[in-house]
Amino acid sequence: MREFVFALEYEPGTNPVADVLADHPDASVRSLSCHVSADSLWRVDHASGPEEALEALEQAYETADYFADCLVKDDCGAECEVQVLDRSSDTLVVYTYWERTEVCTSVPHVALEHLGEGLLFETYREGRRYRWRIVLGSDAPIHDFFDALGDEVGECTGMEMLRLTDVDPDHSGGEGEPADLPREQRAALQAAVESGYYETPRQIELSDLATELEIPRSTLSYRLRRAEAALATSFADEMATLEQSPARL
Repeated sequence: MREFVFALEYEPGTNPVADVLADHPDASVRSLSCHVSADSLWRVDHASGPEEALEALEQAYETADYFADCLVKDDCGAECEVQVLDRSSDTLVVYTYWERTEVCTSVPHVALEHLGEGLLFETYREGRRYRWRIVLGSDAPIHDFFDALGDEVGECTGMEMLRLTDVDPDHSGGEGEPADLPREQRAALQAAVESGYYETPRQIELSDLATELEIPRSTLSYRLRRAEAALATSFADEMATLEQSPARL
């Protein structure tokens, strides 16, 4: 098995979810599941961020002419179902389903046509950047798929191939790893460490650090808390995996 990771970059006005995420840099969306058949696509997305960002995201998902992942720029005539599965002040979980018409297409549909069945999809979105990770067979024609996808996305969306590697079950990675923190959270965390915010005693107060970064104190506090929560969750998951693994001689 191999994993193929690439990213799409949406131009302003071409994707309502990307527009919202660009306006709210503290928000992000990751897929909890994504499934495709020749005739349909359904997925569950987990969005996190400030409440105003989640409200805008919910409206974007429910836009009448928006179908999650459909690459057709004009109205494709598909039937779409959107349902909010969970909602809190900083979390939004959305289920979407649409049935394909003759003109509809999407990343998973192009992958199904060129790479075959049995694919696993993971996605992560921040700003206008939409990162895809596909786990597929070792002999799948990656370049044929990527070329076909380029033909479908057109000029409104940039594409970048990030990596193609063999799947290592001992280092499978995930969205909770530090490298997958949203860039604003990574920048805030790095600035906090470099400025001595985590030293004992602290070498800088949060309000002073926010002033240096030229962002509101509440924004900096939110970014650090989200980054700390992601790192703590990743650490706990790793420790649980180690405890469950049999001892090696």
